[in-house]
Amino acid sequence: MNKNNKKILIVDDEPDIIELLTYNLEKEGYQIESARDGRTAIEIAKEFKPDLVIVDIMMPVMDGVETCRQLREMPAMANSIIIFLTARTEEYSEIAAFDVGADDYITKPIKPRALTSRINAYFKRESKKSKQSSKIDTSGLIIDKASYTVVKDGERIVLPKKEFELLFFLAQNPNKVFSRDDLLQNIWGTDVYVLARTVDVHIRKVREKIGEDLIATVKGVGYKFQREG
Repeated sequence: MNKNNKKILIVDDEPDIIELLTYNLEKEGYQIESARDGRTAIEIAKEFKPDLVIVDIMMPVMDGVETCRQLREMPAMANSIIIFLTARTEEYSEIAAFDVGADDYITKPIKPRALTSRINAYFKRESKKSKQSSKIDTSGLIIDKASYTVVKDGERIVLPKKEFELLFFLAQNPNKVFSRDDLLQNIWGTDVYVLARTVDVHIRKVREKIGEDLIATVKGVGYKFQREG
């Protein structure tokens, strides 16, 4: 992993937070840009194209949830990592964050070394995944992990990174049932605390895009990808 090629955008309305994170992440070799509100962050992201975004929820002009939603609509940001770093501890705030495509949700106060280690782990995991790129062609779908693209009946479907990884994992293991805990561990990892309901939200969104019949719910157990034949 060449950290010098990795770009991080910090979005927070507290100058002290930006200064603290910038210092620690630049020391690790990352390229850093920052913004103090969501609207500015969107404009910077268009040019900077960050590999990872750290974003607060409570900000002026545009809050973090709306910022994340708009970032995920940008093709260049579809596969970027988005981490919420916020003082908001309510469950509904966390659900809202994951609902718009967040990869992680961390509550303040900040532990700079722990956050840096987590970011390093994210990039290492992404590097390993890119080396294991493969393609699945099944049930009218072509799922290409090398380019993070999905094609159904000749039409390209855009999926945010976690939705794509969830679909790819299930399609890799057709007709096998996975519990929510299995999916959380395999898609989000053991070092990230995510609500089980997050899996349901992502499954619902994937179904909306690829069709309701390809991912089945096994009541009281979990989910499976249904392969024909």
